[in-house]
Amino acid sequence: MLLLAALLGPVSLFCLTAVAGLDFDRLQQALISRFGPSSGPLFNDWRKMLAEGSTRSEAEKLRRVNDFFNRRIAFDDDFSIWGQSDYWATPIETLANGRADCEDFSIAKYYSLINLGIPVAKLRLVYVKALQNGPNGPLQQAHMVLAYYASPSTDPLVLDNLIPDIRPASRRTDLSPIFSFNSAGLWQGTGNQSSKSNLSRWQDLLARARAEGFQ
Repeated sequence: MLLLAALLGPVSLFCLTAVAGLDFDRLQQALISRFGPSSGPLFNDWRKMLAEGSTRSEAEKLRRVNDFFNRRIAFDDDFSIWGQSDYWATPIETLANGRADCEDFSIAKYYSLINLGIPVAKLRLVYVKALQNGPNGPLQQAHMVLAYYASPSTDPLVLDNLIPDIRPASRRTDLSPIFSFNSAGLWQGTGNQSSKSNLSRWQDLLARARAEGFQ
């Protein structure tokens, strides 16, 4: 079982800047300035999806955001997209490229759901080990998902690019958590020391997103 509930013990290690609403005009200017006018269609569809989902239930908001990115964004690795081994893209960068790895999928969904009014406290980006079938048998690979907690005591829901439908964590026996984080803090599920370098990437991502218009 994916014991995401174990990550609910809020041992906050760091204080991070919270995310607020979106300045769409500023975001669009940043998009066009960097990627050109031809990068606009997917951004406009994303904006429309958010507008249409603003009055929906939390469950429907989760479904709409998860479906949008899983259907409209192609999976690719950072080296192919950015020429780097590990790069965390802002939602604008993901929308402009139309390609993303697991971190980018999770980050884009996270920002979108916050804009739709889902409280930060209900969302966590979770680093996991995902059990997958390899050429020589099962293997575990580093992966990231977005978890939604309706309340601290409920089984969280997992938004993932590997499996298109949203499932409770108890049904994702292929995932083992390492640590989780959001804009309010970081929680460790194990003593994995890689969390500090990943937090650095997260802080860099927050700064770049703010510069684009995510406040």
